[in-house]
Amino acid sequence: MDKGERKKRIEKLLMDNFSPKYINVVDDSISHIGHIGYQEGGETHYNIEIESEAFLGKNRVERERMVSKLLEKEFQTGLHALSLKFIN
Repeated sequence: MDKGERKKRIEKLLMDNFSPKYINVVDDSISHIGHIGYQEGGETHYNIEIESEAFLGKNRVERERMVSKLLEKEFQTGLHALSLKFIN
């Protein structure tokens, strides 16, 4: 996998499925060197900030499940952890 490919896929999935007003996806893998789930080259740990009407009326757990289900394939192929911040 080329550096940044997972980030691009995550951004595309979020954009296509949630039509966010705001989105910021950051590869934070470097902060997790030596931790479980870290792999050389990164792309294992991400911080995501997102604002979307798709999350209105949903509690935090429901929102996290929506994102996790959408990124299920990424978790199966090396994504280890997400930090999610919902803006709305």
